[in-house]
Amino acid sequence: MSDAAKSAAVEVVRTLRDHGHQAYLVGGCVRDLILGREPADYDVATDARPDTVMRIFPETYAVGAQFGVVLVPISDHQISGSPDRQTQEPTPDERDLARLSGAHAHHGVIEVATFRSDGLYTDGRHPDEVRFSQTAAEDVQRRDFTINGLLLDPLDGDRILDYVGGRADLDAGILRTIGRAEQRFHEDKLRMLRAVRFAARFGYEIEAQTFDAIRQLAPLIHQVSRERIREELTRMLTEGHARRAFLLLDETGLLHEVLPEIERMKGIEQPPEFHPEGDVWVHTLLLLDKLAAGCSLTLAWGALLHDVGKPPTFRLAPDRIRFDGHVEVGVGMAREICRRLRFSNEDTEQIAALVNNHMRFMDAPRMRESTLKRFLRMPQFDEHLELHRIDCLSSHADLSLYEFARTRLAETPAEEIRPKPLISGRELIAAGYEPGPRFKDILSAVEDGQLEGRLASAEQAMEFVLREFPQ
Repeated sequence: MSDAAKSAAVEVVRTLRDHGHQAYLVGGCVRDLILGREPADYDVATDARPDTVMRIFPETYAVGAQFGVVLVPISDHQISGSPDRQTQEPTPDERDLARLSGAHAHHGVIEVATFRSDGLYTDGRHPDEVRFSQTAAEDVQRRDFTINGLLLDPLDGDRILDYVGGRADLDAGILRTIGRAEQRFHEDKLRMLRAVRFAARFGYEIEAQTFDAIRQLAPLIHQVSRERIREELTRMLTEGHARRAFLLLDETGLLHEVLPEIERMKGIEQPPEFHPEGDVWVHTLLLLDKLAAGCSLTLAWGALLHDVGKPPTFRLAPDRIRFDGHVEVGVGMAREICRRLRFSNEDTEQIAALVNNHMRFMDAPRMRESTLKRFLRMPQFDEHLELHRIDCLSSHADLSLYEFARTRLAETPAEEIRPKPLISGRELIAAGYEPGPRFKDILSAVEDGQLEGRLASAEQAMEFVLREFPQ
């Protein structure tokens, strides 16, 4: 977020203080400020009750007042144009999903949470009840990790309040739960995935008791909604530390629970003449290591799943190791994984397309001109190109096919790759053809001729049709 967001958060703290309340910046924003990183959002902790916060800041967005949480817009107007938005309270899961997808940064809000202690978590994600408290020291005890349990007083020279040893763990590069790890993870099973993500993002070691608790409780991750699991995995894949994250997922046993198809890549040998780097697991890790921070989720998941069909199709033939039909099998598996994790239809189609087409680059120099142009104009072709590039760099390192496709794409005008159709079904009907499935074959053949430069006008196109597709 911008400096304006930090200034707004400081102003929220100041306003609460002016009304006689305690207030501090808290959580991830404090951690990031100490590390010299720009926070994704700003949170404020206060002893003011939710109803008091909403009186002090009339234009609030109540997303979890029962948990002591309200959002204060940075701007002078409501986040929504609806004047009664503050009376609509999404479920905690909706709030979590909104925040995870970046809604805070998009809307420009400061989360204000009342000091509290949590009761039992019988659903494994949210407390059954909360008890508001009067001290910041008590409030931070309910939080997940020590590095996320720090408070900052922006009105007192950015003084850090540390009741959980978070500053020492930041300095030592250690990820540790606040209190007993088993209790923290029993309260909220998603914290196990968050531990992996934070450790990967910051390059930290997971403290031994925290690590052991994850290994012990990993099977309980299925109590978390599939959407939440998907979002955490997506963050791991797109934050620039995917290889480290997936190594930790494997070491903690979480990979076995959430993506057993990826775990099965381990030990699946590949032909050394094409894959000198090693087995499918090693190859996939090398590829994940090349995903840039901020890459699209579809590219990231396409990279993860591009060879998911190899383990079930492994065959030791007389000449060499083979994976007959691994692309087709992989597409089906990718679709099933996307369905299981509840991806959108649009994202599922692109991820499946990346898996389906990742081997086609080897045929590009020998493709007919029409086939090549259709290949180059696939939706989001830049992702196909990037997947091929990092796939090559993670194996034989030969980028000649990548350069061929990239050069042809750059040198071919857009109107030649996607030309305006010479004729349509209307002209075919006018010429006496009966509408039906045949139209698709006819128009595709016409486009082939157009893409290959054999047909340049509507007249030539109709002559071709009458000659090649007699009625």
